[in-house]
Amino acid sequence: MIVEQTPSLESTEPCVHTLGSRVHLISVNRTVDYIERWIEERDGSCRRIVVTGFHGLWKAHQHPRLRRILNSAELWVPDGIAPIWVAYLRGHRNIERVPGVEILREFFRRARGKRYRSYFYGDTGLTLSALQSVVACDYPGHEIAGAFSPSFLPLTPEEDRDAIERINAARPDVLWVGLGTPKQDLWIFERLDQLRVPVAIGVGAAFAFIAGTVPRCPNWIGHLGFEWAYRFLKEPQKLWKRDLLDGPQFLLHAGMELMSKESLD
Repeated sequence: MIVEQTPSLESTEPCVHTLGSRVHLISVNRTVDYIERWIEERDGSCRRIVVTGFHGLWKAHQHPRLRRILNSAELWVPDGIAPIWVAYLRGHRNIERVPGVEILREFFRRARGKRYRSYFYGDTGLTLSALQSVVACDYPGHEIAGAFSPSFLPLTPEEDRDAIERINAARPDVLWVGLGTPKQDLWIFERLDQLRVPVAIGVGAAFAFIAGTVPRCPNWIGHLGFEWAYRFLKEPQKLWKRDLLDGPQFLLHAGMELMSKESLD
């Protein structure tokens, strides 16, 4: 049985609290610094990084167990613009988004001289095949330990056990999981006692962005905070519920919390 507890390792990192969740205000480079440190330590623990924006915050607000699981990760970094806006309104400055795709790219860049090994779990076989081709071509110093696209249907216990055994046998430095929020973070947490990997990170659609199977918005749109709108226009059937139903509810509750805190100050 895994005990849910809040780690103390990264307690010195600045963070912002909203709707009961804690998000670290950290850069892409600083995040990858931690990944490298954990790889070098390789002490038998599997460290987790949560990468999400308002969607993860809203789901955590709705589900206390999920909130405890996400808060117990060594790092929770702000993929989307929502936690950045909340932090800014709380008085934080010089903060930035930490998208999963940029964590991946920075890790791949650093792998050139260190031969880091990655295992990719999630998304479709088409995306994983394209991802491996892009990584092999653009980041020749990085080693691909393996990749697996699970069925959209739940795996049987035997299939799940086989998948974990393949991951462990490949001995990756980082396990990247692309199952979407919050499924990917629950998947990692529920297998922590089985994974023999220094770091496990859920990165959502990052596989597809790097592979080119899903277009990513131009940088200037992302910097303005409208990547969600760009993605919605590209994949409305997939994202309409998250953006049109969950998004306004998150904004309402986060806004009420901000006003409540201001009235108490």
